[in-house]
Amino acid sequence: MVAAALKISALLERLESFYGPQTAGFPTDPYQFLIWWSCGYPQSDRACGRGWDSLRRSVSVEPDGILAAPVSELARALAPGGMVPEKRAQRLQEIAGRVRDECGGDLRERLSGSMAEARKILKKFPSIADPGADRILLFAGISPIAAVPSNCPYVLVRIQRGRERENYGVTYREAQKLIENGIAPSFDARRRAYLLLKRHGQELCRSSKPRCGECPVKRDCAFAAGNSRGRSAGVRG
Repeated sequence: MVAAALKISALLERLESFYGPQTAGFPTDPYQFLIWWSCGYPQSDRACGRGWDSLRRSVSVEPDGILAAPVSELARALAPGGMVPEKRAQRLQEIAGRVRDECGGDLRERLSGSMAEARKILKKFPSIADPGADRILLFAGISPIAAVPSNCPYVLVRIQRGRERENYGVTYREAQKLIENGIAPSFDARRRAYLLLKRHGQELCRSSKPRCGECPVKRDCAFAAGNSRGRSAGVRG
């Protein structure tokens, strides 16, 4: 267990030396994150950020402002965030209405009970499954849960085990277990891990055509080692 923890710690140090310290590019307040997450489609930090900035300029991100605005006005504000702005406008009103009516206007306070209950509440909102709930709880400072980036849960599994598992859920849970066992259960440590693994998955350790030759952790990566052995075997054959 200690060796695994030290290795993961060293990998994160190398990633941070390569990419630099990372900061969250999304709101950390639970309600604001839900709004931000529906501001772009397909969802990405860039798309959601464009829609979020436009919404803040044109309408409001607060529940009362969103509920008072016509869907057509919200859709125009969300258009810079990408496709289906009308559908996303309806989602914003669903989120705002639920926070107002079911959470008394204060989602953070509503999440202050048990983690099981908090996750259940969050997963009632549009497009929020376990990874999204975990991210909200971690970055909102509610629980130092072992959150894993939803678009690249395979990164740490590849590095430590060689290949991602047979399906998304199994890969996510294995990555979560690696974080639980290898990273201190503090908000700062687990936020740092989340952001560095997310950046690495976006930049080099991509789901297809990973750029292993440029990777700062390739010497300690089981996935890169397996690919190298495969290429060598092909040359010898």
